[in-house]
Amino acid sequence: MAALLDRIEDLTPDWLVGALGNRGMVEALQVSPVGTGQMADSFRIEMDADDPVPSSVIVKMQAADELARQAGAGSAYRSEVGFYQDLASTVAIRTPRCHYAAGPDTDARFVLVLEDMAPAQQGDQIAGCALTEAEAAVVNLAGLHGPRWCDPTLLELPWLRRVSSVEAQFFQTTLSDRTAIFVEHYKDRISAEDREILLGFAPNCGAWLLARSQPFALVHGDYRLDNLLFTAGDSVPSVAAVDWQTLEVGNPGRDLAYFLGNSLLPSERRAHEQALIVAYHDALTASGVSDYTLEQCIEDYRFGQFQGPLITVLAAASLTHTARGDDMFVAMCTRACEAIRDLDSMDLLPG
Repeated sequence: MAALLDRIEDLTPDWLVGALGNRGMVEALQVSPVGTGQMADSFRIEMDADDPVPSSVIVKMQAADELARQAGAGSAYRSEVGFYQDLASTVAIRTPRCHYAAGPDTDARFVLVLEDMAPAQQGDQIAGCALTEAEAAVVNLAGLHGPRWCDPTLLELPWLRRVSSVEAQFFQTTLSDRTAIFVEHYKDRISAEDREILLGFAPNCGAWLLARSQPFALVHGDYRLDNLLFTAGDSVPSVAAVDWQTLEVGNPGRDLAYFLGNSLLPSERRAHEQALIVAYHDALTASGVSDYTLEQCIEDYRFGQFQGPLITVLAAASLTHTARGDDMFVAMCTRACEAIRDLDSMDLLPG
């Protein structure tokens, strides 16, 4: 078994051979950072290797940045490792193949050795995506939700989060505090209407998290463009999902709403969201879900729009600020708030 790494510089050819199951020889490594993850660090490892060792892999590990590492040290790192160890093989969503997964330990160290999906390209959260990419993404999302739809055995996994009343109250208190920080930090970049939505949702966050407990499914929690890899096809691109640090059991409409609400430009979302919801629901039905109508799906989509401000505010107030990160959080916030207004989602808030 390969040991956990303190830093990427500790990775050696022998370590990689062990992580890949001692299936060949590795003689030289070239390491380069990839991705724009906020809570963990990822690297492409290119190598001179004998078959059947791949010519390159992605290694993901705890963040070198102390603030980002503290943010992931709770359930985030456990969730990602747990997904690849226990759940990836039981769902139909496309993800990178996992060669090795270990951790986290008491020092919040973990490591994943994943399939390198190059030449797939990471989506751009700020720029948004094309309609064909959005359709591929929502169909792929149904591959996460459908196979374990309302599966009670999910509740037996000790590491898999399902929000309790105590946790809901904690989230509500935390979100209220961090919303005030978020609003102050971005006061020159978000509108008064958006501030009203953020401040209106925060005190109702706990009730929202506990509401609509049926149906339930695996919820990615951060299913957005920066966490998707797209490969161009002749007509329809293929897509794979990464970053499983916010995985939990919950209402699946939260994932669909979060993706469409902040990964499409508002004009594109308005023009195509009905067709994209239908595409998702058709894929869900094709996976065997038979007791969930399109009307229910649309209502859960409206209800789920608050996943946008929840994740955006918590992340922005917890992590080190960067220019791209600030641009991304502002784009996500403004798009999500616009979707909430368009869909009258505030009317569905329990309170």
